[in-house]
Amino acid sequence: MVLDPELRAIGGNGTGRARAEELAVLEAVGRRVLWLSTAIIDHANRVRPNPSGLKVGGHQASSASMSSIMTALWFHALTAEDRVSVKPHASPVLHAINYLLGELDESYLTTLRAFGGLQSYPSRAKDPDPVDYSTGSVGIGATAPLWGALARRYVEGHFGGAGRGRQYSLLGDAELDEGAIWEAVQDPMVPSLGEAVWVVDLNRQSLDRVVPGIAADRLQGMFAAAGWQVIILKYGHTLRELFARPGGEALHARIDAMDNPEYQRLLRCSADELRERLPGTGSTAGPIADLIAPLDDASLLAALRNLGGHDIGALLDAFDSVDDTRPTVIFAYTVKGYGLPTEGHPQNHSSLLTAGQMKTLADRLGTDPDRPWAAFAGGSPEAAMCAAAAVRLRRPGHPSRQAPAVPADLARPAPTGSGNTQQALGRVLLDLTRRAPEAAARIVTVSPDVSSTTNLGGWLNKVGVWSPTERPNWFADDAETILHWRERPTGQHVELGIAETNLVGLLGELGATWSRWGQPLLPIGVVYDPFVNRALEPWSFGIYAGGQSILVGTPSGVTLAPEGGAHQSITTPSLGIEQPGCVTYEPAFAIDTEWCLLAALGNLGRPDGSSAYLRLSTRPVDQSAADVPGDPAARERRRRQVTAGAYRLRRHESPVVTLAAMGALVPEALAAADRLAVLGHGADVVCVTSPDLLFRALQARRGLSQDPSWILDQAFPADRATPLVTVVDGHPHTLAFLGTVQNTPITSLGVTRFGQSGSIEDVHRYHGIDTDSIVTAALDLVD
Repeated sequence: MVLDPELRAIGGNGTGRARAEELAVLEAVGRRVLWLSTAIIDHANRVRPNPSGLKVGGHQASSASMSSIMTALWFHALTAEDRVSVKPHASPVLHAINYLLGELDESYLTTLRAFGGLQSYPSRAKDPDPVDYSTGSVGIGATAPLWGALARRYVEGHFGGAGRGRQYSLLGDAELDEGAIWEAVQDPMVPSLGEAVWVVDLNRQSLDRVVPGIAADRLQGMFAAAGWQVIILKYGHTLRELFARPGGEALHARIDAMDNPEYQRLLRCSADELRERLPGTGSTAGPIADLIAPLDDASLLAALRNLGGHDIGALLDAFDSVDDTRPTVIFAYTVKGYGLPTEGHPQNHSSLLTAGQMKTLADRLGTDPDRPWAAFAGGSPEAAMCAAAAVRLRRPGHPSRQAPAVPADLARPAPTGSGNTQQALGRVLLDLTRRAPEAAARIVTVSPDVSSTTNLGGWLNKVGVWSPTERPNWFADDAETILHWRERPTGQHVELGIAETNLVGLLGELGATWSRWGQPLLPIGVVYDPFVNRALEPWSFGIYAGGQSILVGTPSGVTLAPEGGAHQSITTPSLGIEQPGCVTYEPAFAIDTEWCLLAALGNLGRPDGSSAYLRLSTRPVDQSAADVPGDPAARERRRRQVTAGAYRLRRHESPVVTLAAMGALVPEALAAADRLAVLGHGADVVCVTSPDLLFRALQARRGLSQDPSWILDQAFPADRATPLVTVVDGHPHTLAFLGTVQNTPITSLGVTRFGQSGSIEDVHRYHGIDTDSIVTAALDLVD
């Protein structure tokens, strides 16, 4: 269904004096919102001292195009249970509204982009006023409410307390160029999310120019084809009234057919120029000229700008017309810089008003430039509307539930025989359902169509697949079907389409439920490790916004030899070191995987928690090589070392070299130590489980952080300091810093070029991470 506002009366949801009075007050509030958002940016750039001379920035034009939309939404349509993602460059509008609602102290209005002040883009974690979704990375913030809606439904269905409410995204039309938008729109989970409402600020300008062909019809068709309700909000009531007069049909057709640049150029015309240029040429020029001739100059200029995204009445009608049975997108036509001297200018994206222009704007909007932050007078209709909205939007507090305790050790005997760390992932999840059911009940796994190939099959069969409604499993009676796909509201696994950005977007929102509704979840996402890079930005942004989750990259490295270069990861081992708010692990043995995963789970869903990245392998490894101590105290000491970053796997009586290996290459390091011993060179072997934690420990030793540093003394004690060879199935710089622990000579081996298909022996030799290469590097150091 397409709602055409041209066929609807402006008072479609209420007529008469009450409606007119509400619209008048909303218009007045909107003018104050426009002023405040513009003044916030002006103060940051023109008034606040700036000794460095560095550009501060801000986006007055981008804020202006959203001011009417956000005024109508906050002061009329929103409820306390609704949540809104605001496009990055409109953050001053959000702060202006929060100020009028009493949610932001006046002292912050002068701190935009200042240290400790209002952030450049909306931030849940760093802004002092209410922000529902962090935005800033174009396209990612816009899609977050889709995953927020799914996370809310999951919490409500499993534990209650999350309520209902719409999930709004306010996005710029340029964001529709981002692939993340369309990956989310077409995901099979999204068509059922009727609470999702997107409002596209269709100002048809980008950073550098007026977009020549916005192809709005094509965009609208793409949403409709994905099952969304599409609402077109193109013209306001003034233009619609003109269209209904003689000659109006010609004017309507003229504006509809007009290229975007021509329309934007008309916005820069004086009234006299507009009377000459608007009629155009041809047979319809006369009727259009006759139509606009009786209009005074102010009315003519206002009519041209009367687009739906700036017409409060049309906006209210659109919000009231949302069909809550499916996602909705509202295409709101706007003018970039609406109401400002820069409106419609092709280069207005980052332009700033002059002091003179600010004074003129204040006079026109009815404010005092010498008292820019003045609130509405007490007892005024505007003050009453702000107070009523503040009461309506005040959210009840959610009691914070503590995340369930996760055992540090499942107390199983250390595995023997051959196995890999990817298999251990599924086994640990199943063990938790028996040994820690309360914690297991909070686990939710997410996969982009790779559940079975990442060893989640047993877990999935145990807990079921989450779905808003129960669906029949048509293969339940097929004896050859091993993976039982039972879809029901009580399931604990969410299966998305194959797009990794959707996976981590959902992970971020599932990981934020502890702070939204006081209901902590323990979300785990699995993805093929080569595609962690593709997922990294939205996952990082989710962490920035307070989402705590575990990302498992598996299988990984060039050890996945026959798959070839396209499926071999190189840079991922160091990503965890570089990613804030995240601990990275790459265990070598199944028991190490268990301990690392349990430690990561124990850090989720709490104010001081963090995310984690586990890099796992499908390479079969002899599990007895882990040499796990049988004594309980010694076992616990090993577990603490594993979860702190490293442990000494083999100690030689008189070492002359240390081999530090990580993950699937530990067998090569052990084999190299054996061969070096035969050559008369004793070698210690250190198994690194977390380069990230080791680097933090090193920083702490230097006084640069508050992290513990004891693990360095146990894994790399000074009295056993020798030249060091590091080896990792990834880029060698991951472990290159270890030479500074005791200031020893070091050679770092790893992968620095794209891989080849072949046997594991051939591929390891090709990259210089085989046993021969380790032995050679060690001999070069000791000789």
